[in-house]
Amino acid sequence: MKIITSLAVLGLVCFASVANAAEKLTVYSYRQAFLIDPILNDFTKETGIDVDVVFSKKGIAERMMREGRLSPADIVLTSDFYRLMELVDKNLVVPASSDLLKKNIPAQYRSPDDNWYALTMRVRNIYSSKDRLGKLNINYEDLADPKFKGKICTRSGKHPYNISLIASMIAHHGEAETKAWLTGLKANLARKPQGNDRGQVKAVKEGLCDIAIGNSYYLGKMLQDPKQVPWAEAVEINFPNQDNVGSHINVSGMALAKHSRNKENALKLMEYLSGNKAQQVYAEVNMEYPVNEAVEPSALVASWGEFKADNLPIYKLAEFHHVAVKMLDEVKFDL
Repeated sequence: MKIITSLAVLGLVCFASVANAAEKLTVYSYRQAFLIDPILNDFTKETGIDVDVVFSKKGIAERMMREGRLSPADIVLTSDFYRLMELVDKNLVVPASSDLLKKNIPAQYRSPDDNWYALTMRVRNIYSSKDRLGKLNINYEDLADPKFKGKICTRSGKHPYNISLIASMIAHHGEAETKAWLTGLKANLARKPQGNDRGQVKAVKEGLCDIAIGNSYYLGKMLQDPKQVPWAEAVEINFPNQDNVGSHINVSGMALAKHSRNKENALKLMEYLSGNKAQQVYAEVNMEYPVNEAVEPSALVASWGEFKADNLPIYKLAEFHHVAVKMLDEVKFDL
């Protein structure tokens, strides 16, 4: 009788453990905790579903491949489109079909086969020296103009942000014209590509160059850091190609892990992240543009002015990614 009772208790414990596991999600994230935690904590309060976050700057796809079917990941959050594409290419995600996701996220910013969804948008801006150049009406194509020889700073061409920009140029202009443009841009660099986007703005402040290529939200981040405020105040933020195709957009995003054991709850979290409340946190904390059109950007971001965005569907960038990387090698952009 005691044995039967013990087995019954053990069964209840196991059942409870399984039930608890079903109410918990594991998120693999390229996005840092300071941005994600407030959103996920609110999600837990509203739904009772606990969320564990595993943060890494790199290597999440490789980790998931090693883990295989034993991977605890339910959702992957990425900081750029390249990481989303990598997950798809390595067969690490599955479609997440939801009417609410499709309502909240415009078709331009999600996969046609529901394999991924964008969460936030950022512009690939051109920053100009406030004192030496002032505000510019400029196109990306102008960066190859000889008048800017020795005046442009950028990070590595092979950073995902720049690869996406080059891919968009290929989509609009074709390979031959884009290669000529990239060669011209290289000839105009003030120094070898290096550092991050903030470092390019710092270089403008220090007089090393007059133009820097960088994402929009870094201006907001610099204005929040007392040491970097002088860098931000030394430049004008310009939205390129306003008289034609519009400014290049990159995205952060999310995808449903292939071996998720909690797909129903994972979908609930994905829908929550696309909703107004979570989107507003993204906008206020990280100075990004909400992908949900019902949500306004932060007051600071809005102060930079309205702009026309390139309407090229984000998924189209994947078609030209490898060509862009090969082209960077061919012109020896980073050397």
